[in-house]
Amino acid sequence: MLPLVLAFQVAFSGAPWPRHTIDNTSRGADGVKLMDVDTDGRHDVVTGWEQGGVVRVYLFPSRVDSRRQWRQVTVGAVPSAEDAQFVDVDGDGWIDVVSACEGKTRSLFVHWAPNDPDRYWDSAAWKTEPIPAAKDLMQWMFAVPLQVDSRHGTDLVAGAKGPDAAIGWLRAPAKPRDLAAWTWHPLRPAGWIMSIITADMDGDRDQDILFSDRRGARSGVYWLENPGSAADQTKPWTEHPVGSQDREVMFIDYTDFDGDGLRDVLAAVRPNEIHFHKRGSADGQRWSPTVIPIHANAGIAKAVRAVDLNLDTKLDLLVSNEGAKGDKRGVYYLTQDESGAWRPVDISGPEGVKFDLVELADFDGDGDPDVVTTEEVDQLGVIWYENPGRY
Repeated sequence: MLPLVLAFQVAFSGAPWPRHTIDNTSRGADGVKLMDVDTDGRHDVVTGWEQGGVVRVYLFPSRVDSRRQWRQVTVGAVPSAEDAQFVDVDGDGWIDVVSACEGKTRSLFVHWAPNDPDRYWDSAAWKTEPIPAAKDLMQWMFAVPLQVDSRHGTDLVAGAKGPDAAIGWLRAPAKPRDLAAWTWHPLRPAGWIMSIITADMDGDRDQDILFSDRRGARSGVYWLENPGSAADQTKPWTEHPVGSQDREVMFIDYTDFDGDGLRDVLAAVRPNEIHFHKRGSADGQRWSPTVIPIHANAGIAKAVRAVDLNLDTKLDLLVSNEGAKGDKRGVYYLTQDESGAWRPVDISGPEGVKFDLVELADFDGDGDPDVVTTEEVDQLGVIWYENPGRY
């Protein structure tokens, strides 16, 4: 039985934050990732539209214009795009996009960016190709960059869901644009991968893989230990449990939540909990769990992020939900009062049903973090919520 920390089940405080639309012109916006692709010091956005069958990149405009719909480019048309990630796949300095597709598509695609700054925002200049080693292999959920073997270009760590699903990595060849030369190396069977985070979990200066698995006999939060050098990549990656075993874990966050100098894990767990896994050792072997219930008038837990949203110097819990029908809240945060109890603060209001990953950036330049996410049932699309500042 996990320790329980009760949140005050009181009404949400605060008015909903102003919502601004980046794009709502396709269907099924499913997650966002941020990167400054044009090196102007501002975060740009990539999103896959699952039902709309397109992947798009959005250029951050000026701070003044950020409340209007952003300039966009459709970088590729692929069905069932579950995720899209910025990656410079071929190392040419131009930021490409990798999309992961589930459903009947069951493929990973590279959307090659043009090497001409004047054509980066021209859809016709982009080229989409599947990675043959991943084609029709499984229902792909995510793919993130990681230099695994210290050879050639950036490799990809990828995970999937459903029959024959696994988490593993794709080895980049000497010529990364030769997609037929990429090879797949499974590391562990999976039920439904929901998060992949690359981090040095044991302090040995190489990157391990922290992940959440939503379904199956080995559901929960785990990390896989990188065996080391390129020569060691024939060895298995040892699996270490973090917590939330046998629970339906959704998205996770990796951060020092309690300020002790060690990074912890926060997990959104269906139907209505946040699990705080406190790290107990620098080598990532010991973790202590605590449960924080989500608010009774919220939807079903989807994602959690630790961030000081109200600028009181204490980390809050930003939560997104799905199934937020009727008057339920799809995005809100929990902040601690003087007694240490958690108090819910509204962000989204009742609009929106199914939200996804939440990312943070100061989109309006006023010094506090704003929230960007997607909503795919009410077709709010790619949106950001403007932080009103201190409460």
